[in-house]
Amino acid sequence: MIISPRAVIISVLPVYLLIVVGALLRKTGVLRHEHDAGVMQVVYSVMLPCFILDKILGAEVLRSGSVVIWGIGLGFTLLLSGLLLAWGMARVIGLERGTGMRTFTLSAGCQNFGFTAVPVLEILWGSSACALLFVHNIGVEAAIWSVGVMIMSGERGVPWRKLLNGPMLAVFLGLSLVALGLDQHLVSPLRKVINMLGVGAFPVAIMITGATMVGLAETEKPSLKIIVSSVLVRLALAPAVILAAAKYLPLVAELRQVLVVQAAMPAAMTPIMLARLYGGRPSIAVQVVLATTVGSLLSLPWIIFWGIQWLGLKPLLP
Repeated sequence: MIISPRAVIISVLPVYLLIVVGALLRKTGVLRHEHDAGVMQVVYSVMLPCFILDKILGAEVLRSGSVVIWGIGLGFTLLLSGLLLAWGMARVIGLERGTGMRTFTLSAGCQNFGFTAVPVLEILWGSSACALLFVHNIGVEAAIWSVGVMIMSGERGVPWRKLLNGPMLAVFLGLSLVALGLDQHLVSPLRKVINMLGVGAFPVAIMITGATMVGLAETEKPSLKIIVSSVLVRLALAPAVILAAAKYLPLVAELRQVLVVQAAMPAAMTPIMLARLYGGRPSIAVQVVLATTVGSLLSLPWIIFWGIQWLGLKPLLP
């Protein structure tokens, strides 16, 4: 079975349309700034953990300890490879500490690993791949809150308590239940409640992301140097490294599927928050996120298409 570029574009289009919907709701005043914090608190604390549990419970691929270790390890090491590529690019374009080097490194080096990645992965490969993405994200989160924070702050202290959040606890709970075989015994009404709470997590979060981007785009003055270099790192160099890992490492198919989608992702929004918390330059992080998100409208379908062909994967799409 050979997937067409058109099929990939159609599959990922709903995610970008939800971003547009969020932007339109913000511009028309339906979704106001004061709504963002409360809505995202519900998403992050309740809806997303339920979505994660719903996908992990019953996932046969996670009954293998080696698969779990590979997933976490690749999440950590490939994030570090992205940071290294971004640091090298920062040096090439003349950024130094104090002029945005740290913020650019973290922003361009960190791919979106949640709200944009999950819907695309689920459309292409279903629940099993999504379950493994959440395990992979343990390594990503660990890299961001250790190496990433040290880069941004210039200090050695690591705020490990930040890892004790709802989504991370849901992953550990789900993995524990799967490892013990207890996930098979959860009664169907409880599973249904978990499913109902989690099903809206990503549509709502993606709309909030679109609304947030409108405000960011209106307040930041763009720099061509930052825009071009961030797109080169995030949408060209980093995908090449991630796809090479997927091709040549001894991985199960589900983890290769995760890496194909991760290779195509734009920059994550977390570094904007970290830049504000740890004395970085939020304006640079905003430009990186906006530039790579807009750029991914064109690059994402093709990276996924080429990755599928190169790795010989079989998506659910016709």
